Amino acid sequence: MPLPQIISLTVIIMMALFLPFLVHKIEEQLEIFLFILGVAAVSITGVWSAHLVLEAALEPINISLAVLVMGLLFRVLRKQINAFIESVERKAGLKPAIFCFILALALLSSVITAIIAALVLCEIVATLKLSRRNTVWVIIMGCFAIGLGAVLTPLGEPLSTIVTSKLSGAPHNAGFFYLMRLLWIFVVPGVLLFSAAAAHIKDGQNTTEVLLENESIKQIIIRAAKVFLFVAALVLFGKGLTPLAEITIMRLPAWALYWANSISAILDNATLAAAEIVPAMTKKQIEFLLMALIVSGGFLIPGNIPNIICASKFKIKSKEWAKAALPLGAAVMLVYFIILNFMPVSKA
Repeated sequence: MPLPQIISLTVIIMMALFLPFLVHKIEEQLEIFLFILGVAAVSITGVWSAHLVLEAALEPINISLAVLVMGLLFRVLRKQINAFIESVERKAGLKPAIFCFILALALLSSVITAIIAALVLCEIVATLKLSRRNTVWVIIMGCFAIGLGAVLTPLGEPLSTIVTSKLSGAPHNAGFFYLMRLLWIFVVPGVLLFSAAAAHIKDGQNTTEVLLENESIKQIIIRAAKVFLFVAALVLFGKGLTPLAEITIMRLPAWALYWANSISAILDNATLAAAEIVPAMTKKQIEFLLMALIVSGGFLIPGNIPNIICASKFKIKSKEWAKAALPLGAAVMLVYFIILNFMPVSKA
């Protein structure tokens, strides 16, 4: 690969990873920004083709439609959902209800999307009227669980969509259930752990009163359109960076990939996946890379879409998030590292 291309693509990666974190306006228009960078990366490597354009146009459709349909359903059924939440709490008790709610949301997030799961999580916490301390704790543990559960299908979140797309050809031939078969053995115990942790709250009076505005149809449509553009951008971005990833990322051992991707704590994990995943990777490398992205994505607010949604609605500050998320999150990441080193590679 010519040196000018290597330098240009490296600059594009640095811009994609750090400018959204440093410039607020870019963060607000992340989809457009990444789309421009994706077009630039594909142009630099000269891999434009009719097939790529078609892929960028078709790949986002399923997850965008899921976000749109589930968003509209949630808007229509919001009162019934609130009534159901209150009924479960009365019958089961607060802590068992929290455990069941988080577990169900996390496992369903790969179907209803992580975005809708995050909105329902906010509705649950607001309805339960928890104290501020408990609110922050349940939100963060819930986001960890949703981040894990959503990876199981391409509908769940942009990360799983783009990974499935990039691995759809030989040798992995990834289909709809590829990530489920590959990662369920790691994801399900993690979801159970974070659901149990969410229910481990301090007893005390429920004091927080949070009123969440009902989204308009226009807001729901705009969000679905942004998801479409985001995934299309990641398709181009990932394709353009594949030649660079093949001569850099591919040379790293699995353990190095794992710890290097803890940077997902401050950077969007879907963007990192688009830049790093290449078909030539082994299943072991993919397992290490994805589990690092998923778990560390819960450490800080910018790491995952559910974090951003929930932190915004409950005005959770970065320090407040980090104080609650980092201790357990870092311990879980270490445990996964040990397990990944000793478990045989999953058959997908």
